[in-house]
Amino acid sequence: MDPLAHLLDGPRAHRAFALRVVMAPGWSIDVRDEAPLTVIAMMTGSAVLASDGVLHDLEPGDVALVRGPAPYSVSDDASRAPDAVIHPGQLCTTPTGEHLDVTLSHGVRTWGNSPLGQTSMLIGTYTSDAEVSRAVTAALPRVAVARSGQIDPALVALLGREITSDASGQGSTVDRLLDVLLVHTIRVWASEHPESARGWLAGRSDPLVARALELFHGDPGAAWTLDVLARRLNVSRATVASRFRATVGESPISYLTNWRMLLASEMLARPEATTSQIATEVGYGSPFALSTAFKRRFLQSPTEYRRRVYPASVPVRRRDVG
Repeated sequence: MDPLAHLLDGPRAHRAFALRVVMAPGWSIDVRDEAPLTVIAMMTGSAVLASDGVLHDLEPGDVALVRGPAPYSVSDDASRAPDAVIHPGQLCTTPTGEHLDVTLSHGVRTWGNSPLGQTSMLIGTYTSDAEVSRAVTAALPRVAVARSGQIDPALVALLGREITSDASGQGSTVDRLLDVLLVHTIRVWASEHPESARGWLAGRSDPLVARALELFHGDPGAAWTLDVLARRLNVSRATVASRFRATVGESPISYLTNWRMLLASEMLARPEATTSQIATEVGYGSPFALSTAFKRRFLQSPTEYRRRVYPASVPVRRRDVG
């Protein structure tokens, strides 16, 4: 299993914030929502996405992924001062603090400074780490753009229709379409920018490393060592170690440890999962061994992490290990 498959099998969009934005000339939005990941699909017109001092021109058909939580802006002119500020929880105000949520609302999940504006885009925001795998987002740059013609326009159009629909099941349909659009955009960006890919995305460029990643992701709970991995790949320890580090940027066992910790952190979102079950699934012999490794990675126990990040998943009756 590769991390993109994991994205769809594990925590994913759940009632994601999705909106159709329509703007007339003369606009600038300062986004400070601290969301881990946002998908922006340009429908009509053009825009400039500014992040960390870098400008990205967006045209119809382009799809951009923006990795948080740092702020960024979207406008029709990068030199224009912001007219609106998006805060955590998707609260929208003017730069001086006046609320704009109702003022700029134009129908079902449609927002902007004019209902007939020339520029329109779809915004889909993963609002918490529980919704999108951090292994996926960590492999992306701050902004990744798939250009027009590389993403099926029918997928984007369907997402747009669902966002502005009030039909039964609309929320779940938007979530799944957003997931699919995310995966397609990552695929396109990775194939177009192999030199910029990081982590597991970079590993896909080397067949040997790609196979090692498939083994790790397919069975993270196995008793992996460098010797075992080398035997499975039918190469020497030195070969797999050097090629893995050169491509992914860390040793195979370091990558595996980080991957196991990410899996464990996401499994805590499942109310029925005990630390004992999670320990077994990610390759630790006991809840105590898992807790020790988890504290080293996240500076808090699994129980503390669950209560902070996934409060809704904390069981009412369970003696958990922390």
